Amino acid sequence: MKATNSLGDDIEVERAAYDAYLELKDDLAKDGVFIDLDSARRSIAAQQDIVVRFTEKYGEDYVKRYVAVPGYSEHHTGLALDLYLNIDGEDVYLNEDMVQHPEIWAKIHAKLADHGFILRYLEGKEDITGYSYEPWHIRYVGDVSVAKEIMEKGITLEEYLGKLPTTDVAPPEG
Repeated sequence: MKATNSLGDDIEVERAAYDAYLELKDDLAKDGVFIDLDSARRSIAAQQDIVVRFTEKYGEDYVKRYVAVPGYSEHHTGLALDLYLNIDGEDVYLNEDMVQHPEIWAKIHAKLADHGFILRYLEGKEDITGYSYEPWHIRYVGDVSVAKEIMEKGITLEEYLGKLPTTDVAPPEG
C-alpha cells in the first residue's frame, strides 16, 4: 500500500507493517514523541540510487556500514521501516541530525515490541548484522511476543533465528 509522509514523499509499505506503524505512531504521540516514515519498501533500482547518492554525500566507508547492497536490503520486503523525527514542529530526517537525539530514540525503542517491531541494527552488534547502529531502522516481525523476546534480550534477528555469521577463515584442505 502507499502512504504519504509529512515531507510529501510517497512511501510503499506492507499493509500489516503500516497498520502497526500507525498504532506505534499514535502511542508515541501520547508521550509527546512524533515520528513519520522516511522509507519502507524500496525497489532494487531505488536502493542503487541510495548507494550512489550516499556515496557522493558520505563516502564509500559510510555506505559499506549503513547501506545494503541492492537486492539484499530488508527494505525490498516492505517490512523494514526507516523513521524520522518531528521535534517542535520541524522534521528531522538527516541521519547525522537524527543521531543527536538519543533520548527520543530510547522512548521510541521502548515501545517498538508492543507493536510487533524490533530495532534491527543494534549498537555493538555490527559483527552480527553487518551494519552499524541505526536508531531509525525498525523491522516488523508481526508477533508481539517474538518482538518482545528479541527486544528484552537485546539480540539481533540473526541471533533469534540462530543464523550467526560464519567465519571468513577457510576450512582446512584435505
